[in-house]
Amino acid sequence: MAMAVKIIIDRRVKKGKVPDFLRLLDELRRKTIGAKGYISGETLQASDDSHNLIVVSTWHSIEEWKNWEKNPEREEIQAKIEKLMVRPTRMKIYENA
Repeated sequence: MAMAVKIIIDRRVKKGKVPDFLRLLDELRRKTIGAKGYISGETLQASDDSHNLIVVSTWHSIEEWKNWEKNPEREEIQAKIEKLMVRPTRMKIYENA
């Protein structure tokens, strides 16, 4: 059986936009909870820079993450999130070594 994978999503939010970003992220998480293969997620904010946030999302498989990544509801919210970013979202998939 495949091991769970972690998706690290790194975002840099524009000044003054963190509250808007967190609202969109909450909306996205509510939809993610019902996605096939989703295990958990957490949002972390850099202690020395409140505009630098990462999401660590855990999925049963890369395929299930990729299916969610292409979900139209996710894409719609992600497009709104991108408008609040200083730079494009950076995403990386990690597996157990």
